[in-house]
Amino acid sequence: MQLLTIGAFARAARLTPKALRLYAEVGLLAPAAVDPESGYRFYEPRQLAHARLIAALRRIGMPLASIRVVCELEPGAAATAVTAFWQQVSADTATRAHRVTRLVEQLSREGATMSANRPTLTFRYAVRCEPGHGRDSNEDVAYAGDRLLAVADGTRGAGGAASAAAVNALKALELADKPAVELLAMLAATVDELDRAVHATGAGDDQPATTVTALLRRGSQLALVHVGDTRAYLLRGGELAQLTQDHTWVQEQVDYGKLSPDQAAAHPRRALLTRALGGGGRPVEADLALRTALAGDRYLLCSDGLSAVVGRGELHTALAETGAPEPTAQRLIELAYAAGAPDNIACVVADLVST
Repeated sequence: MQLLTIGAFARAARLTPKALRLYAEVGLLAPAAVDPESGYRFYEPRQLAHARLIAALRRIGMPLASIRVVCELEPGAAATAVTAFWQQVSADTATRAHRVTRLVEQLSREGATMSANRPTLTFRYAVRCEPGHGRDSNEDVAYAGDRLLAVADGTRGAGGAASAAAVNALKALELADKPAVELLAMLAATVDELDRAVHATGAGDDQPATTVTALLRRGSQLALVHVGDTRAYLLRGGELAQLTQDHTWVQEQVDYGKLSPDQAAAHPRRALLTRALGGGGRPVEADLALRTALAGDRYLLCSDGLSAVVGRGELHTALAETGAPEPTAQRLIELAYAAGAPDNIACVVADLVST
């Protein structure tokens, strides 16, 4: 029987290598073989059903200890155990919901007296979207508003329409009067709808695709959505952090220990995407996260036309030392052109300020 690498097995099971390593550590799903020299893990195809059951149980919130018990049961008994688990969850949720309602009522009364003195947060921003050297079209789209920052990078000729559709769909959420946690669910649904819509617009070599990275703000809460190799950075307290991880073939090789970051940056397949809206035959998996923003934060969203040619150190210096968003965005464009600008360049620089 041919063994699957941990990466191939993870994709087939719709899990991550990190999750598989966790399941192995707790004794839920051991690899079929481990290379004695590299430590690389391999799995048998017949383990897929077991992996998918574990994943399904995790998605409904079952603890690992309970999953171990359910996995040892026959299907009928397992179904009974899952039903009992969910009945208990439902009962606990009802109790918590009652307590939450009482707490929200109390906090709302207190908040009404404090809101008049609470500072208001707002974005001050600059947007740039420029063609690369020798480019006769620009499939990048960048957008900024007080509640939404977004960058998308279309591919395959018709990608300009795909990237514009992605950003326009996100704009529709700007005015949604919902808490950030509900916006996160709305972002997930929007990504699913866009993936299907973009995929339906072409076929074969004409199939368009687009990456997208966006931050949707409610007060001091940010809902982050990310697919592809557009990026989001945060400058806080003088330190620069990358908030997203590229969905590229070379990044997977770095994660597996097969390439160093320097090798990945120079690899001929560095632009090969593993996730994009409209880019595959199965639903795309978006990275979603909630973050707390602070007054004084500076955010950079950009396409790989900037991040692939301008090093992290130069990005840090430009963001930390240039000043207001507009001259900072201009400086970033200049750095990309100085590095050759082989691709189109889109960027949003946004400062969160208290008014």
